[in-house]
This record gives sequence, C-alpha cells and structure tokens, in this order.
Amino acid sequence: MSDLVRIERDQGVARVTLNRPELNNALNEELIEALRLALETLATETSIATVVLSGEGKSLCAGADINWMRKAASYSREENIADAMPLVRMLAALDRMPQTTIGRVQGPIYGGGVGVVAACDIAIGSSEATFCLSEVRLGIVPGMISPYVLRAIGERTARRYFQTAEVFDAQEAKRIGLLHEVVAPDVLDERITKLLKQLKSAAPGARAIAKKLAGDIAGRAIDEALMSETAALIADVRARPEAREGLSAFLEKRKASWN
Repeated sequence: MSDLVRIERDQGVARVTLNRPELNNALNEELIEALRLALETLATETSIATVVLSGEGKSLCAGADINWMRKAASYSREENIADAMPLVRMLAALDRMPQTTIGRVQGPIYGGGVGVVAACDIAIGSSEATFCLSEVRLGIVPGMISPYVLRAIGERTARRYFQTAEVFDAQEAKRIGLLHEVVAPDVLDERITKLLKQLKSAAPGARAIAKKLAGDIAGRAIDEALMSETAALIADVRARPEAREGLSAFLEKRKASWN
C-alpha cells in the first residue's frame, strides 16, 4: 500500500489517513489511486465495520493539486475523460463501502475535498473548517463530485454554491447538510470516539443493509412495489443470525455479541 494513505485497524475500526500534509492532502493521480485501493481493500474485509477517514496535518483534503490540474489543461477531450475517471471511481468506492464511513473534517476543504466529505455516511467537522466549491473560479465545474454534493445539500443550495464559489464556514456546512455535527477542534477526536462507541451497539451486518436500503429507496414513490420490497427485506433480515442474536440479547437483558 502506498505511504500516501495509511490504514490502521483496531477492533473492527479502520482508520484511513491521507498522508500528504505538506500539500494539505491535495488530490493528485497517486493519492487518488492509493485511496481507491485502500477503500476497495477494506470493503472486502468482513472484520471491519467502520471506516474513519481523516487527513494528516491541517486539512482532511484541500481539493485538487494545482500541478495535476495544470497538466490537464493541455489534454485532449479523450485524455481529460481518462484523467477524470480515477476520481470518479475513488468517490464511488467510498460511497459504496458496506461499512459505515465517518469523515473527520478539519481545515480548508475545497473542490474535490467537498466531494470526499459528501460521500461519507457521517461527517463530523471542526468549527474551524472552511469549505468552497471553487471550480468555477478556474473556469471549470464540480463535475465528478456533483452527485454526492447534490445528494448531501440539495439542488437549490448546490445551484448557489456551484456558481458563486463562496467560502463558507462549518456552521453553514452543517445548516445545508454537508456536515452532521460541528465541534470545537480540541474535542473532534473525542466526539468521533463516542460515535464509534455508539456504532458498536448496532449489528454490523444490519448496518450495511440499512445503509444500502437508504440509497435504494431514496426518491422512490411509496407504492405497492416499494411496500412489498420493504416487507420482503425485513422478512429476510429477521431470519439472519444477527437478528436472532439481537432479539435474544434484548430479551435476556445482556449485550449482543457484537457490542
């Protein structure tokens, strides 16, 4: 595994750290590929239930490396498509992980970094974090990150920030749905530790199914087909060993095996 991304595993939790602090973990070809490989590797590990994504140094991810963008300026259309696809695949790998993903958000988060935050299941931010969808300043658009950002903050808010390239603070990021919580910088790790403890009370397999469920039903009409699908889902889940263990633990007034 590349030293651009560190992975630490401990008791069902994997901590993935972007390790390019001298450039505020700005994204280039090598970092994107290393992160994708790390995420895809962890996605296959059934012993891991939660992934915490963080950045070494001052920022989780300050966006795209300017030298990477400079090279793309001379590419043909076909070369630009090929150049964009690794970021597309990395964000998809993050979004589709069966594990619960937590973004530890601090520092300046620009461009592609906003997409990384938006693709996490849970985003906990430092009160000193700042954000900017800065692409239009450079005459480009937030193309690859747009599906995740739009899902997080909604179309109308996205229309504003996609066009203005305003810098906004952590409280605004929380208000629009990009962050779930904002805490003081010195308690950021403490808050994530408490969240990890809370997650351990939930069955890992059920968490993975519930995560997929949210994506599968989003935007669908509540019709007979959806009602039948959800009834069938709960029937299937109730037959799983996790469900039997969870119910037994509740009735016996003990902690479940995964807790």
